Order: sequence, then C-alpha cells, then structure tokens
Amino acid sequence: MLYLHQYKVVKIVFLCYNCVDCESMFTFSTLNFKDGTLPMYRNFFKRLIDIVLSSLGIILLSPIFIILSIAICIDSPGPIFFKQKRVGIYKNHFNILKFRTMRTDTPSNMPTHLLEDPDKWITKVGGFLRKTSLDELPQIFNIFLGQMSIVGPRPALWNQYDLIEERDKYGANDVLPGLTGWAQINGRDELEIPLKAKLDGEYIERMSFAFDFKCFFSTFISVLKSDGVVEGGTGALNDKEEINK
Repeated sequence: MLYLHQYKVVKIVFLCYNCVDCESMFTFSTLNFKDGTLPMYRNFFKRLIDIVLSSLGIILLSPIFIILSIAICIDSPGPIFFKQKRVGIYKNHFNILKFRTMRTDTPSNMPTHLLEDPDKWITKVGGFLRKTSLDELPQIFNIFLGQMSIVGPRPALWNQYDLIEERDKYGANDVLPGLTGWAQINGRDELEIPLKAKLDGEYIERMSFAFDFKCFFSTFISVLKSDGVVEGGTGALNDKEEINK
C-alpha cells in the first residue's frame, strides 16, 4: 500500500514531449485521496484500457465509419464530422467529434432542445444516427487522444453554465468526460440538470473497473430500447412545457 502525505501530481509521458496531443494520450495523474492510497485503476489502468479499446475500435469500426460517411454525404451536403467546443477535465475546453446529424445552417453552440423547432434542422440520416447513438462513434478519436474516457460524465457544452456549476458540487468536472456514463443509462435526455449532476457525482464515488464494465454494457441495452431519448428535449424543458399548459 502506498501512502501519499501531500498532494502530488505525477505525470508519465512515454513519448513526444513537445506534442500536446501525444502527451495527453499517455499522461496519468495520481491524486491524494482521503485514505492516502494510490487508486491504480482510476489513474493508470482506466487510461490504459481507453487507449487499447479506442485503438481497436478505430480499426474494427472503420467499415462502419465509411458506410455512415457515405450516407451522410448523400443525405445532406456538407462535412461528415461535426466539431463542437465542450468542457473537459478541470473545465478545460476541447473539440468533441460527432457525425453530423443536422443541416449546415443550424445555429451553432446551442443545445438541440433550445432550438425553436429541432426536428426541422435534423437530417433523415441524422435522426437515425441520434436514435441509435451512432453519431457519437467519432468520439473514439477523442478517447484515443486523451480528451475523453470510455466511461465518465458526458461533456457539457462550454456555455451550459448551470450543469457545469452543479457538477462542481460533486467533483464531476475533475475527471475525464465519457462516451457514456452512469447518468446516460439512468435517463439521458429526460434527466433534469440537478439529478444528472448528482448521478455524475455517484459515478465519481463508485468509479472502478466493475462499475465501468456495468455502465458500458448497460449502454447497449439503453440504446437498443432508446431509453431516455427525447429529441429536442430535456427534463428541464419538459418542466417548462408543463407550466405553459
């Protein structure tokens, strides 16, 4: 058992010291926790698993990437991928990658549920990608580069200040955001912001290989059942609609 008597951050960089992306790929942090122990899974094995699985995913899923890219090009003119500024670990910003699911003239940097008529902006292929969550696949590259993890709190938009503030209460801004997470399999779009942040906090407390395994495979069930998918809506938005009735 290793005890830490003061706060430490130890970085292990395997190559490319002058390359920001390469350094983030192979950087691991060891933080001081209450019990003074070194959480090996959280700060070493979790990142190692991310690198291995994202590398395999990029190779094995390349045929699906090609098919979806062709479908997007045929359905709607414009780029295949969509980049958007999101909040990463320690509230640093990064560009998240997604398959483009909306028209190129859609207002940018705005959550879908805040658009006046979300459905009119979503393409036909985009509707299918969103329902099946296949639009999230390009985030494998974000995981490989060390900007995201396979499991973790979903990255907030840079201007979702209410969600960012709520997550601060639970330390959920101090871990890598994830492709999927505990909140995603417990309500997804239906969740109100305070509950979503609370679930993110629960994930931080329970983070382990077994819990990540549970979140990862539960995601497939949620996707197949389309649990919590409310296109153009969130729990907060539903509350407003009830008030306006």
